[in-house]
Amino acid sequence: MFAHIPTVLLTLPLIFNVADTVPNFNIQRGCKVDSASASDPNAGMAATIKRCVDDEQRAKDQLQTQWPGFLASDRAMCMSVAVGEKADDNAMPPSYVELLTCLQDQQFARKLPKN
Repeated sequence: MFAHIPTVLLTLPLIFNVADTVPNFNIQRGCKVDSASASDPNAGMAATIKRCVDDEQRAKDQLQTQWPGFLASDRAMCMSVAVGEKADDNAMPPSYVELLTCLQDQQFARKLPKN
């Protein structure tokens, strides 16, 4: 029953080290992939990508200032949601906007009344 405890104890630092700092995502790649399917025909592809890059950079900047205020468990969970299994080149790249939204949702959920 307790045979798996040493494994858990050895992997905890890996989980929390990953969640100690804001991750580095490739904003340009993410926006190019995302904008290919969501291009605004009125603005054009370049403008759509620029808007995406601006949104992602703002989210990253916000995460860098607010990161310590999020619970480590929320950071780890939201990182797994935002990054997922992105090893496939065809998968959607991770997003700072998605990560920030997840963390804010977790904070909001904790403030809801427990009925």
